[in-house]
This record gives sequence, C-alpha cells and structure tokens, in this order.
Amino acid sequence: MIRRPQPSLSRKADAIFKEPPMADATASSASSKNRWWIVVGALLIQLCLGAIYAWGAFTVALQNKPPDVAMALDPTLLGVRDRGAYDAVQSEFKKLLEAQAKAQQGTDQAALTQARDAIADFKKTRLTESWIDATFDRAVFNRQVFGFSAQQTQWIFSAGLAAFALVMILAGRWQDKAGPRIVALVGGVILGLGYVLGGLSGTSFPLMLIFIGLVGGAGIGLGYVCPIAASVKWFPDMKGFITGLAVAGFGAGAFIFVKLAGSWAQLIYQYGVNGTFLIFGGIFAVTVVLGALLLSTPPADYRPAGWTPPQPAGGAKKSADNLTQGQTVRTPQFWMTWAAFVLSAGCGLMVIGSLKNFGEKEGGLSAAAAANAIGLLALFNGLGRVVWGTLSQKMGARVALILMVFLQAAMMFLLPTMGSTELKLAVAGCWVGFNFGGNFALFPLLTAEFFGTKNLGANYGAVFTAYGVGGILGPIMAGTIYDASKTYQTAFYIAGGACVLAGVIALVLRPPKPSEDLTANAAAA
Repeated sequence: MIRRPQPSLSRKADAIFKEPPMADATASSASSKNRWWIVVGALLIQLCLGAIYAWGAFTVALQNKPPDVAMALDPTLLGVRDRGAYDAVQSEFKKLLEAQAKAQQGTDQAALTQARDAIADFKKTRLTESWIDATFDRAVFNRQVFGFSAQQTQWIFSAGLAAFALVMILAGRWQDKAGPRIVALVGGVILGLGYVLGGLSGTSFPLMLIFIGLVGGAGIGLGYVCPIAASVKWFPDMKGFITGLAVAGFGAGAFIFVKLAGSWAQLIYQYGVNGTFLIFGGIFAVTVVLGALLLSTPPADYRPAGWTPPQPAGGAKKSADNLTQGQTVRTPQFWMTWAAFVLSAGCGLMVIGSLKNFGEKEGGLSAAAAANAIGLLALFNGLGRVVWGTLSQKMGARVALILMVFLQAAMMFLLPTMGSTELKLAVAGCWVGFNFGGNFALFPLLTAEFFGTKNLGANYGAVFTAYGVGGILGPIMAGTIYDASKTYQTAFYIAGGACVLAGVIALVLRPPKPSEDLTANAAAA
C-alpha cells in the first residue's frame, strides 16, 4: 500500500490561519461591508493592548508601605485575624480621609494641611508594626507588600514600552509578509502569558520587570501594528478617521482596565496586584486571539467601489511613494519624524506613569480621585486618536501634529499647579490624554503620507522605535527626579520644553522627494 505524505504541523497551521484571497481589486458591495469586520477586530485587539497605559493604577499599590497596605486592601486578602480591631482602626482612618476630602473642596489651606498632618500622624502612631503583627497573619500580609520605589515602578513601565517598540520592528516586517492575522494572534498569546507569569512572580521586582515589562511589552509590539496596517489598507477612502478609530481602542482599553482594577470591579482591593495580573492575562489572551481572527489584507491594488485617490493634504503632494524600510531610514525626514515622536510620546508616557502618584503624594488627593484622573486620561487618549485622525484629513498630518504638540506643551507648563483639587487633576488628565492620543493617529498617517502604504508595517515599525526611547527617557526621568526631590515639578517643565522642540521640528519638516529623485540621488552617490 502506498502511503500518502501527511501535511506538516506548519502547513496545517498555515491552512488554519491563512487569510482568504480576494477575487479582484475592486470592492463589491459585499466586500465593502465585510471590511468593517477589520475594524471590529482592530478594536478588540487594541482594547487589550492599551492596558499598558493602565499601569498608573498599579504604581501606588506597588509603592505602598505596610501601613498603607493595611488600609488599602481587603483585610481577608491580608490574612486578618482580629476583624474587630481592624474595623475599629479602619473606621477612624476613613473619618480622617473624609475630613481631608472636605478640606480639599474648600479654600482654607491651613485646614487642608491640618487634615494631611492628622493622617500622617495616624499612620505613624496607630498603624504600627506591632499593630499589624497583632491584627494580621504576617506571612499572608507580606505577600501584598512590594515596597517598590517610584523609579522601580517606572522601570517596569519603561521596559514594557521599550519591548513594545523594538518588537514592533520585527512585527511590521513579519505582518507585511505573512499578513496581520498570525502575527496578532501570537502577540495575544505572549501578552496574556506575560501577565499570568507576572501574577505568579510574587513581590519580586526582577521577575515583574521581565514578565510584565519585557514579555508583556513584546506581546503588545507583535499585536499593535497589525490592525493599523490592515485598517489603512482596507480604508484608503477614510484613512485618517479609520486609523484614529482603530487605535482608539488602545486608549479606551486603558480606561476600562483602570476602572476594572479600581472602582468598577475593585480587583486590586479584592485580589491584590498579583491576582489582578492573572485576571488581566486571561482576558488579554482570549480577546486578542478573537480579534486577530477577524484581520486580513486586501489585494495590492484594492480600491473601495466608487473611490478615486485624492491629492494628499498638508504639504504632502510631492511625497515619495512606497519606499522600503531601508530607503525610509536613509531619509532625513525619517529621523526628524522619529525625533518629534520621541519628544512628544516621552512627555505623555511620563505623565501616564506619574499622574496618580502626583495627585496622591503632592496634591494630597484620595486614591479614588487620583485614579479618576488616570481613567479620564485613558478615555481622552482614545478620543484624541479619533479626533486628531479626523482633523488630519482636513489639514494634513503634519499641520495637525504642530497644533497638537504646542497644546500639549501648554499643559506641561501648567501641570505643577494642577494637582491640588480633583477637578484640576481631572482637567489635566483629559488634556494630556487627548493630545497624547493624537500621536498614534498622526505618526502612522505621516509615515504613510511620506513613505507610502505598501511597506507601512515595516516603516511605521521603524518610526515607532521612537516610542520606546521616549518610554524609557520620560518615565524614568520623572521617577528619578521624584525620588530625589519628592516633587515632579522639574520633570513637568522639562517635558514642556520637549514638546516645544517637537513642534519646531514639525514646523520645518517636509516630505521626501519623489521616487525618481531618490533613485537619481542613489545612483549619483
């Protein structure tokens, strides 16, 4: 009997994840409707990837000392032994917090100072080590005490951002060749795995840096570019709006996961930091895989029915088209775009990582009030992506970028004065989030306008390394300055100057020469 060769595992996988071919380049009415499933998949993926911006919800819990831990988490989670003693102390502490909140709503600075001093004195005299030992099972209690410095929390955040940006170079090239589906699917599995392992890492800073930062960031880097590249190719007729919508999920996801960790589900209160990581990891893996299965790539010459390509706006009429990554990185426009992205993104990432701590530690706001500002920042991050993407269709990505970074600079210079009340901090969060979100609509559009859409995944992957650099410089600078001076004021002023410099770069930025000039220059060289 002749045995037929069996297909290999890799061929079986290709058969499962292979994207269905399109019959022709002109979209039928059916395919025009089907392309909206790409947007659904993009939003599902980005909702989970955006959880990296929910990191601010964890920073205070990771820095809390034993007295703060005792009052911040579910006593059952902490191994309470004497519930009556705990409830009595907790009741007194809540009254002090209420007095502080009332003082913050008024204009009497002396009353506010008195309320803050009363809380500090209560922690020192009532929430003592001996009280903790008598009230809790200390071995269980210590599982929730991380005691990280502000700088350490920012190292984890920055490691995630750096891994995100660096892996996106590989992801962009891979998805340009293999399509977005398999790349996004692998990214979802790795992201979920990173958070699950982080949840099992106890209070170890090195393990959390590796699993939440590096592994989780790598998963985000694999998944992020896929829905953007697919959406831009399927929607050339509404590129700005769709790009903004596709990445809006990133900001909206941060809002959702901040709220799940805090006021909506109180996951950190009930399950602690590690338990919340485990829950998030499961959600990430399932949701990103489902979204990835909805992604596909249109034919190379695809055009929606009845659509004729318009002239690009905003000074991009003479841009070079469809440059390879190698050609792109040899243009001065790439490096100017990259530098502007470092400065603008670094500013926003610094605030995301420090705003909650700023509100609580410098402004004296409650944990809930500071968390609300982070949630609003995340929500407006998503809104800003849609609005700035839509505006770019009218004024061009470069002009929109100029306006955005100068608006952000204004808030950076005001931010040191915005932490004293819940309303001010909320306004600051909305403003910073709205403009920060614009980066992720405008820079991919600028990349497409300047260097073409054919190799957008690879080219934007190269541009996006700027995000990783900004993610290291901004948050770590803020954490270092705060640890040394106990204030973020200097860091905010530096960020304002960085935004001004980004605006100057954008003002002088112009598109590359057309492809024939690039070819001639290469031959002459």
